[in-house]
Amino acid sequence: MLIIKNLCVSIKGHSILKELNLSIKPGEVHAIMGPNGSGKSTLGYVLAGKKDYKITSGTITYNEKNLLELPPEKRSELGLFLGFQYPIEIPGVNNGYFLRMALNSQRKKRGLDEIDAPDFIKKISKIINLLNIDKKFLSREINYGFSGGEKKKNEILQMLLFKPNLSILDEVDSGLDIDSLKILSKGINSLLHKNRSFLLITHYQRILNYIQPNFVHIFFDGHIILSGNKDLALIVEKKGYSNIINNRKKSNN
Repeated sequence: MLIIKNLCVSIKGHSILKELNLSIKPGEVHAIMGPNGSGKSTLGYVLAGKKDYKITSGTITYNEKNLLELPPEKRSELGLFLGFQYPIEIPGVNNGYFLRMALNSQRKKRGLDEIDAPDFIKKISKIINLLNIDKKFLSREINYGFSGGEKKKNEILQMLLFKPNLSILDEVDSGLDIDSLKILSKGINSLLHKNRSFLLITHYQRILNYIQPNFVHIFFDGHIILSGNKDLALIVEKKGYSNIINNRKKSNN
């Protein structure tokens, strides 16, 4: 589904991603962990097509297409979704109206009929119930006045509505209490499918108590220095990143 080869990325002359290699197959869940400033969020932004990042070398192939040649909206149409670490507020734009318009835009691009208001309400009501959200959520302005947890729920609400093939979730667990984390994890797990994949970017292993990853990758200085299964996340929790990073440096010398 996703193949990243020798990817190097910089911004304003500063190198961030350095010869990054990563492959994600359909149905897989990959977790990327690492200290602040290691390049984790940059990877998510580059995959989504955010401007300002310069690709200096390397390739990204998504479902056999050159992702780097596609604008952000085309990537979305092809089933790629980015859940932001810090979702932006959009005052004056109704949340429910935006979600319906965005969904219909995707359906139109895929040759499907637009969904009318009654059917949209039926569809999204199921998701709202799953995420334990008040229906007034839809009548509010996008993320405006939302708590941190509400913003994260709104990101997962969008994901469950659009049903992307590849979901990149950037620290969806940050700032959540344990009850909210369990609810959001339930929503994410409900979308798991043999044809859908996830890239979870996180600092902590606690979300991996509820979402089972196939692979855990440790990110440092712009690339993956170590990969393993869920047990690797437990080692990070116990020993910290510095221990792993120092051991890798010693093995490379």
